[in-house]
Formats: sequence, structure tokens, C-alpha cells
Amino acid sequence: MTALTLSTAAAPGLRADAIVIGVAKGTASKAGRLVVAPGAEAVDKAYDGSLAGVLETLGASGAEGEVTKLPAPSGFKTPLVVAVGLGPEPEKDSSFDSEVLRRAAGAAARLLTGSKKAAFALPLTDAADAGAIAEGALLGAYSFDAYKENAKDPKNGKAPLAEVALLGGKPRDKAYKAAVERALAVTEELNRARDLVNTPPNDLYPEAFAAVAQAAAKEHGIKVQVLDEKALLKGGYGGILGVGGGSAAAPRLVKLSYTSAKAKKHLALVGKGITYDSGGISLKPAGHNETMKCDMSGAAAVFAAIVAVARLGLEVNVTAWLALAENMPSGSAVRPGDVLRMYSGKTVEVLNTDAEGRLVLADALWAASAEKPDAIVDVATLTGAMMLALGNRTFGIMANDDAFRSAVYEAAAEVGEPSWPMPLPEHLRKGMDSPTADLANMGERMGGGLVAGLFLREFVGEGITWAHLDIAGPAFNEGGPFGYTPKGGTGTAVRTLVRLAELTAAGDLG
Repeated sequence: MTALTLSTAAAPGLRADAIVIGVAKGTASKAGRLVVAPGAEAVDKAYDGSLAGVLETLGASGAEGEVTKLPAPSGFKTPLVVAVGLGPEPEKDSSFDSEVLRRAAGAAARLLTGSKKAAFALPLTDAADAGAIAEGALLGAYSFDAYKENAKDPKNGKAPLAEVALLGGKPRDKAYKAAVERALAVTEELNRARDLVNTPPNDLYPEAFAAVAQAAAKEHGIKVQVLDEKALLKGGYGGILGVGGGSAAAPRLVKLSYTSAKAKKHLALVGKGITYDSGGISLKPAGHNETMKCDMSGAAAVFAAIVAVARLGLEVNVTAWLALAENMPSGSAVRPGDVLRMYSGKTVEVLNTDAEGRLVLADALWAASAEKPDAIVDVATLTGAMMLALGNRTFGIMANDDAFRSAVYEAAAEVGEPSWPMPLPEHLRKGMDSPTADLANMGERMGGGLVAGLFLREFVGEGITWAHLDIAGPAFNEGGPFGYTPKGGTGTAVRTLVRLAELTAAGDLG
């Protein structure tokens, strides 16, 4: 993990491989011109105030995420200046948005792969800015090289940026220290989630995932309970057993419990953990299987979130449920037309075995409901329909309470995770009526993401506030990296869940 420090050192005398500054598109009197952002005054002074002009000559425009390199000025102990675009200059008496700073720091950290140390002199006006820059740099420096020989050998230049120094930080200020410590806890656990998503399914199967959760729980004082296939059978978890029945790797249900002596609220998190999804008997078509190791991203997110909550010592009780199974076709696999008796007692006719995530979540949601938490949030790479609706970077939010749905949306926006509130139209529920069972796992084709949400609602206990996050789009980035987002597993929803826990602890979430 990249090291992080707050530094009061002057830019010219700091020894580092690079110094990162911000540039923006000017407004008002400098409309259309490049401007040097606050934090880079010492660098600009060393260029006799002509840094903006030099960068414009090199083609820099200040566009968000644009990165320009140039030699450091004479007298600097740092050989390289990295100017990263921040987009439009903010209006007078306002500062750059936290997400803009987060993305800029991430873009710079990605560029500086192979470097030992970089000094970040981005606009830093308060502790919140420090936290945002720290998050962006630490997330941008992420790499997954566990399966590449000598990938992190400094000699080949592929090792992640080793150290980040935030210039203008206040090492002795409690607010700055708290912001940096929070950034470290959240990003380290988010990157752990990314590692899990990126791990190939031959190494990350339900039992292996459960072992990772057990080890982390022991390290951070979290109570853990793992239900194996025998316990699941005894308990009547028909959904999880049905989905996992076709695989040689048996399913698991993992319960992680973090408690605080000062807690007044209880938040339950439920994650879909399909460690590999072939579609089962309803086999996925060619070209749709290669990334299905990411179908446990929801479970990875709730796991990472509860560990981060424990590390931060938040005054809220949090329970995380990881519904883990591998969906494979075999002679013992669930078939289209089979009826499963779920943990709740309801029966479900399986019309499509590739609609398996809702089946494992249903059992976990009912188990979570039994403890009567104040709210439940489930996270899942659930439907391709949500990707069609919202694209690859935005997750959908459904809920049985409009105010809670809005609160989740606002929390996601606050931490920089794009999301969008989605409805649960009652007329779509009838499409899941089954002549054989209480309901079917499929309904109308149009609005499939909303149908899945309605299915899950059937398994939330009466009177419990609930939200469903369908992260099918942003959970796994198949395109090129951008900002602080890498190619592969992204860790989507971790920051939203941690923020929800913080709001709950503060009494600001209902």
C-alpha cells in the first residue's frame, strides 16, 4: 500500500521524484486561458510567473484529468513537475469540488507508477480537501499484480507509487490527521475489495472468500459466523443452496458483526457473492463469461465497508452478510422449472438460472431482517438491464422508502460515486406471479432491473427500511483507467456504505 504523509516542507527543497500541481481553465478576466491553481505558487514563482504560458505551449488546456509533464525549474530538488487539469476555475470565494481533487490526484498517481515518492501540491484549503486528495492518490496508485512475476520489482518500473506527501498539510492539526486516517482506512479496504474482485475464480471460491473474511474479522475485532453447506441445509437456506448446488465448490453464508458500546442504531449490509457466474443451466452466451469473476463485487463491497467501519471505530452497529456461491451447470444444478423453498418459507419457481443473484440475496435479506436492524442496504451486480439504463459508471438505487433512497443517493454523491434513484413500479410485480410457486425469479423483460428490485423487496422484513444498489455497471471497468479508477475491479459502493454508516452513527440518517 502506498504510504501517505502530511508535509509542511517547501516545494523547492523537497526531495521527491515529482511534484504534482493543479491547473484550471480560467474564468472571468482570464476566460479561456490556463491558470495555475492554488498550492503551486512556489513552482510558478520559480518559472518567473510564466508557468501557465509554458504549459499552454506544451498543449495543456486545464481540462479535467489532463496530465502534462515538464522539467522542474532550476533550484528544485525534484526533477519533474506534473500538471493535472482540474476543469473550470471555481467562482470567487469558492474552492474546487472534492471529487475534482480526488480524480486529479488519482490521475497523477497512475501516471507516476514506478516512482518512489511524489509531492502533491494541489489546492488544499481544509481537512476535507486533504482527505479527498489522499483518497484519490491512494486509489489511483492501486495495481493488481499478484499473478505477474516480478511485477512490483522497482527495476521494471511497474511498482505502484510508493509514497505520497501532501504539501500544505497540517500534521499536528486534529482535523487533518483524522481526514488522512479516514482516507487510509477507507482506501486500504476499498483496494482489498478490488483485489477480491480481480482474483481469478479458481482461487476465490466461496470457502476461500469466507476464509479471507474470517482472517480480517479476527484482525479487526469483528465477530464472524460462517454457515457451510450442512448448516445451510439445516437452516433451510434454499436459495443459496439451489444456486450453489451445481458447483463442486460448496456455498457459504458469512455473517460479520461489528458492535459499538455507544451505538444507538443498527445498519445491516447484504452482498451478492457469486464468485463465478456461468449462468448455470441457462448458460451465458460466448463473450459474456470472461469477466464473471466480478459477480461477487457486492459481497466484496459490504465486506470492505464493515472492516473500514471497524477500523474507524464508528458508533454504530453494523452487520454484513456475504451470500457466497458459485453458479455452475452440472447434473446437480438447479434447473429452469425447479421450485426452491427459500429461508423465509416462500417458494420460488426458477425460470432462469442466470437470475441467481436475487436467489442468494433473498435468503440473506431474510436472515438480516430477523435481527430487526434500523435499515438494510444490499449491494449486487444484479442485472444487465441496469447497465442498459444507466451505463457503465452509474449504479441504480431502489428502496421501499423514498426518503431513504434520497439519503443513499446524497451519500453516494458526497463521496463521489455516481448513482441514480430508480422506481419500483407496482404494476411490474404481477409479472412474477407463478402458477406453481409463491413467485417466479423472472418477470417482464422490459424494466428487468426494477423487476429484480421488486423480487428482493419480497424478502425484506415488514417495517424495515431497505435500499438496493444495483452496481452491475460500475463494479468492473473493462475499459481504460480514468481518474482514480483502474481497469478491472473498482470497489464501487464501499465509500457510499461507509458514509451511510457515518451518517447513521451521527443520527443523521433517520
